[in-house]
Amino acid sequence: MRRIISATVLNESGVLNRLTGLLTKRQFNIENITVGHTEDPAVSKVTLTVWVEDDRKAEQLVKQLHKQINILKVRDLTNMALVSRELALIKVLTTPDTRSEIKMLIEPFRATVLDVSLENVTLEVTGDSEKIDALIELLRPYGIKEISRTGLTAIPRGTQKKVLELHPYSIM
Repeated sequence: MRRIISATVLNESGVLNRLTGLLTKRQFNIENITVGHTEDPAVSKVTLTVWVEDDRKAEQLVKQLHKQINILKVRDLTNMALVSRELALIKVLTTPDTRSEIKMLIEPFRATVLDVSLENVTLEVTGDSEKIDALIELLRPYGIKEISRTGLTAIPRGTQKKVLELHPYSIM
């Protein structure tokens, strides 16, 4: 099962290496990993998408990450309400005749043209993986020259509803 794990870490040399080493040692398969600075320059946020066998293994993973020295906070975001995105840069082969077709094709995906040359255009698209995959499939007939994807990054939404939130009802 796919799990999305967020770790707040000290922005120091070797932290990412130790984190990925721990996952490799415990035989967790990392689907993707993104790292970036936070509002504090001394702290970075790591978002991991990991495949685990079951909930027990996911719990073990979170506990192992908590034990690491340079990791400040670990959260399993999998069952939370999230805002999540992935970024893709796609270089598509074009001719003067196909440029307008491609421009119209990418419009519903809210993709942006970043660069145009005689032979190709470079596009930027953000969204969930399924959206990006769908755009890539639509662009394949034109000829994709290159793709670069960031992987998933996520943050919990501002309010989280409890799973078992019960509302009182009366029958009258």
